[in-house]
Amino acid sequence: MTVTTTNRRRWLGAAGASLAGLWVSACDRLTADPTFSGVLRKAEGLTMTAQRLVTDRKALAKEFTPEHISTDFRANGTRYPAEEEYAALLANKFSDYRLVVDGLVERPLQLSLEDLRQQAARTQITRHDCVEGWSAIAKWKGARLGPLLDRAGLKPNARYIVFHCADALEQTLDGTGQYYESIDLIDAYHPQTILAYQMNDAALSVGHGAPLRLRVERQLGYKHAKYVMRIEVVESFENLGRGKGGFWPDRGYEWYAGI
Repeated sequence: MTVTTTNRRRWLGAAGASLAGLWVSACDRLTADPTFSGVLRKAEGLTMTAQRLVTDRKALAKEFTPEHISTDFRANGTRYPAEEEYAALLANKFSDYRLVVDGLVERPLQLSLEDLRQQAARTQITRHDCVEGWSAIAKWKGARLGPLLDRAGLKPNARYIVFHCADALEQTLDGTGQYYESIDLIDAYHPQTILAYQMNDAALSVGHGAPLRLRVERQLGYKHAKYVMRIEVVESFENLGRGKGGFWPDRGYEWYAGI
């Protein structure tokens, strides 16, 4: 049986939305159960393996033409970070913003928005698929992540790219720290994975992640970290959050959210 890309994306999106609804309702109870956590990790491994069997992770996500751009692209999750550091950057129109790239790199970087605009860039019109069940199409422009990592120089034991954000959503829920997300090197070097600083030919709005957000087009929307302040290259998630590789994975969602 041939599985089309559209049908596969719909099936994975629907499955993710259904699972998300179940996890949200039972998250606190089940994620505290070590037996459940072990089963969930095994299930995630099976999901990743199954997706790799039916998808080419290097294939491009579908791109659209300008007439397909959505008239309403909701700002999901945090819409305005309350942290003082972010407020100061916003007040100065992000002129003092610096993206830090560190961890397992040979040449740590601190890049202004102007520096990022001088990096190898990509513009793409793509669809954002949210685990909640909605989708929207927008035009994004940003620095390609792969060449940026090459500029920093990954060390041999580098395995994951972690995005630390100016967003204390976790603190408003349980006090465990800042929002973060991560991807592996395959997705980091995918040509459509960018650090977007423009949406629909304008600078990112605060609600959509200004000044910089991740676009990783072969992943569900919760992987697209907003308000990116630091990129850390790591070998494992052991010392990050609850050790699952991201805010939502720490709370029961799949770490690998490929579509």
